[in-house]
Amino acid sequence: MSKKITVYDLVLVGLMAAIIFVSTAFLKIGPIPTPAGPTQLKTGNALCLLAGLLFGGWRGGLAAGIGSMLYDLSDPAFVSSAPTTLLFFLMGACCGFVSHLGGREGKDRRWNLAGAISGSVLYLILHLGKSMLALLLAGSSFQAAVASCAIKFVTSGINAVFAVVVAMILAPIFRNALERAGLYARFSHPA
Repeated sequence: MSKKITVYDLVLVGLMAAIIFVSTAFLKIGPIPTPAGPTQLKTGNALCLLAGLLFGGWRGGLAAGIGSMLYDLSDPAFVSSAPTTLLFFLMGACCGFVSHLGGREGKDRRWNLAGAISGSVLYLILHLGKSMLALLLAGSSFQAAVASCAIKFVTSGINAVFAVVVAMILAPIFRNALERAGLYARFSHPA
């Protein structure tokens, strides 16, 4: 296991971040206005999980965070949320760390599912918590903040389930393609 950051790591993170950015920008439904702020149904969450499943915690987390932040900075409806894209970093990182536990390198389907679910649940909790906190700081009562986040909970919950399903379908396909190309071995050492 190498702890050294390589050129391959930098290329991988940059490429996955670009793919997450493009997916979020063009493969989505929304923005959907809600009382707690705009939300959307997007494939970017699935690719954030996929990055963690394929390449481990820190690489998957960085790709998820950078790609999501770049999208937020490019869309006026989401530019104010760019600083909180740490949530996407944590989603990809959590997924990657769980799926790669014990040197599994994301190849055990059960651990991949556990990683994808844990990353999605962590994102869901933190995303809704951020929305609730923003409403409470703006002066809403707790009950009003909960009611206002109900729509966001529905869309975010659908996003979470969709992300897990899509990531679980795509992970073996992408891993096999990377292995056949001789590239996966260069990235498979979780650091």
